[in-house]
Amino acid sequence: MANSATLTTDPRAQWGGGKSPFSVSYGKLMMWIFLLSDAFSFSTLLISYGFIRHSFAGVTDNPWPSPDHVFNHFPFLHGMHLPLMFVSLMTFILIASSVTMVLAVEAGHRMAKGEVVKYMIMTIIGGAAFLGCQAWEWTQFIVGSEAGKTLADGTVVHGANLFQNEYGPVAFADLFFIVTGFHGFHVFSGVVINIIILIQTMNGVFEKRGHYEMVEKVGLYWHFVDLVWVFVFTFYYLI
Repeated sequence: MANSATLTTDPRAQWGGGKSPFSVSYGKLMMWIFLLSDAFSFSTLLISYGFIRHSFAGVTDNPWPSPDHVFNHFPFLHGMHLPLMFVSLMTFILIASSVTMVLAVEAGHRMAKGEVVKYMIMTIIGGAAFLGCQAWEWTQFIVGSEAGKTLADGTVVHGANLFQNEYGPVAFADLFFIVTGFHGFHVFSGVVINIIILIQTMNGVFEKRGHYEMVEKVGLYWHFVDLVWVFVFTFYYLI
């Protein structure tokens, strides 16, 4: 029978409910359950988006806009039509940060504290860069074009808000703010959590514990956030 030291330090040791299922620790199992519940939330948003967009099929007076005509701008390249190029850059940044997180987790398995710190910093920078890009994207979406859209009563609408927008149906802007905002909140939360884990790593907390499982757990969350963005990018921007 394992001694008490093993039960308190081995992340795969027995826990209160009996033997750990799937040979994983309690913390990792709870993270998987949280991610599963969060996946339901994002699935609901994307399915709702699909139904609402489908309801506008065939509408001619106020049709659903084509994303490549709305999101066609790029910083410092004014007046150029670059459909979805900036959003593609955002996607690349987030995927790259997922790669550095994988490297951080791998370094943790080798108990290489210095490498964990390095790759965690790179992951944080990637997440912060994505949030900065998203803030710029939101600003351009809200401000809109110089020409705007002239309504039937002669009112000119520039950009978008929750009540009207120059791009098309009100639901288009509403879903943009809700879906990308909800995901952006997850990225922001992930950056904050990664910073906390980075500080703990630098202070040697995980070396004292004898394992870097916490880095692996936040890595699961970060990969989930990246995967969700791939679906958001596909459903909202590409289709």
